[in-house]
Amino acid sequence: MMNIKVLGSGCANCKRLEALVHKVVNDTGLYAEVEKVTDYAQMMRWNLMQTPGLVVNDSLVSSGRIPTESEIANWLKTSTQ
Repeated sequence: MMNIKVLGSGCANCKRLEALVHKVVNDTGLYAEVEKVTDYAQMMRWNLMQTPGLVVNDSLVSSGRIPTESEIANWLKTSTQ
């Protein structure tokens, strides 16, 4: 099972990214666990400097911006191969 983490304090952009990730997972039909991480100590595990951050299978793929649906879908597809 794929593990996806949305890193952020809960700001509007973090919530928007989380909703976008859920949408992409549902649209692509992937089996994935989406987790929201708000603890700064945990976020620093990935050396996150700007939120929101997106981690796919323990690799930071995006930080400090909201990626497009196609970018997220590509990262998810790539991580399943």
